[in-house]
Amino acid sequence: MAAAVHCLSSCLALPSKLSNLSLNGPSTSSATHSTSTHFTSLSFSASLSHNFFSKGYFSLSPVQRPTRRSVVCEVATTKKPDSAEKRARQAEKRRIYHKSRKSEIKTRMKKVLEALDVLKKKPDATQEEVLSIEKLIGEAYSIIDKAVKVGTLHRNTGARRKSRLARRKKAVEIHHGWFTPNPEVSA
Repeated sequence: MAAAVHCLSSCLALPSKLSNLSLNGPSTSSATHSTSTHFTSLSFSASLSHNFFSKGYFSLSPVQRPTRRSVVCEVATTKKPDSAEKRARQAEKRRIYHKSRKSEIKTRMKKVLEALDVLKKKPDATQEEVLSIEKLIGEAYSIIDKAVKVGTLHRNTGARRKSRLARRKKAVEIHHGWFTPNPEVSA
């Protein structure tokens, strides 16, 4: 439609001898036949080329265009993922990740506490037996510190669990007499 309006305004700008040109079909008026030859109707299609000035007359000539084959790919519109669903997926991922870390912490603490209980109940325990337990305590501390670093445990929870292991070890050492606490100096 816009091309028709543009061509109409272009046709109106032609010289006065072509102003009687009709866009609807061949003109039957005597004025058109007297000033110019018979024109075919103007059709606005993609297969016609419009040469507006060809020796002063308006002429139409068909243009041979190569046939184009196009493939139309229709994309199904997918709904944008809901942010609540995404957060639920992320939370589930984190839950599984944190669950394994917490399980490892519990396992390490349980091994240390069991080893300390066995050592405490042993009547003829030596101080060298604490060294293997200290190695287990060091591994448990490492796992707890890593869990705090990545956010699985709160730092106060990590500190409390490490303190629990240290207190239990100190209680075993006091029980066997390997450690004597210094009396607190009151000021």
